[in-house]
Amino acid sequence: MPRPQISPAKLSIERLPVVMARTGRSRPSIYLDMKKGIFPQCFKVGSRAVGWLSSDIDAWIESRVQAGRIGHTRVGRVND
Repeated sequence: MPRPQISPAKLSIERLPVVMARTGRSRPSIYLDMKKGIFPQCFKVGSRAVGWLSSDIDAWIESRVQAGRIGHTRVGRVND
């Protein structure tokens, strides 16, 4: 399946500390979920460095927000 084209203006790489801060996830949980295939995969940006596309992290955050909203409806007050 081909990946969608990313606009160069929106193309940026985030390193682990930024990804952890944005997602609220710890390093072990990020790598565990990558292994499970439920978190965006990182890629090499240097001989000893990895990063994530910011757009992939944005999409993951949005999917979590949407998943959290499914099944949650606002309950009104019940009149006696």
